[in-house]
Amino acid sequence: MTFAIEVFNLRKNFNQFHLNDVSFTLPTGTIMGFVGENGAGKTTTIKCILNLLKKDSGTIQLFGLDAKDDNLTIKERIGVVFDDIHFPDMLSAQQINKFLQETYQNWDRQYYFDLLTQLKVPIHKPIKELSRGMKMKLSITIALAHHPQLLILDEPTSGLDPIVRDEILDLFLQFMQDENNSILFSSHITSDLEKIADYITFIHEGEILFSENKDVLLYELGIWKGSKEQALDLPSDAKIRTRASAFGVEILVKRNEVSSAFQLDQPTIEDIMLFFVKGVLI
Repeated sequence: MTFAIEVFNLRKNFNQFHLNDVSFTLPTGTIMGFVGENGAGKTTTIKCILNLLKKDSGTIQLFGLDAKDDNLTIKERIGVVFDDIHFPDMLSAQQINKFLQETYQNWDRQYYFDLLTQLKVPIHKPIKELSRGMKMKLSITIALAHHPQLLILDEPTSGLDPIVRDEILDLFLQFMQDENNSILFSSHITSDLEKIADYITFIHEGEILFSENKDVLLYELGIWKGSKEQALDLPSDAKIRTRASAFGVEILVKRNEVSSAFQLDQPTIEDIMLFFVKGVLI
């Protein structure tokens, strides 16, 4: 198996926050949802991966190359989208093309304008006159137009209406039709990740709590609800975390270790996150 991203024991210290031994790998040809609360460390991790922040320790590789030593080579193979477009707001899509075709060796002018037409982004309007949705479509088009093998996305669908979000998710799925392409997708909109992600990595207060196949999380885990007394009948090895509810307790369990006599609800990614943050280890 090859990996688009490999992060091992990443540390970055600030005055009141630090990344603590962050480790995860993104297999080539897959989409990883990178989730966590605001301030959990998602953007800090991404900026370290992109060599925009200097790490204190640890190793980061993209395509098997060192993120720092091979930075220029890597930049030709990745597309990056933050939660806002980082170009002067007086520029238009037409003007941005003139700049970027001199920046990227593989810049595809025809593909760039085809995408803008497909997404109905005006090419002559300055950025400052575009809606948030149009700005994000332009940003994603810019990220795709040099045919990267890896997209790194930091909250690209935040604040967008469901129709625009669905359109953008379809674009990411088109990108993934090439089995050599990969996506790291940071988002707090977990429903988007449930639609397209293969893996989910959850960061909380600068630490990775889990990095797991999405189907394992959603279909091999279950939520049991009942009283504290009834909970005693559940196998101890099946219980992962518990939390109080209005009617007793809710317990995150391993489905294959619980008898079919127990009724279980299927969790969402958000449910699992809440159990890991607010639940208690058993």
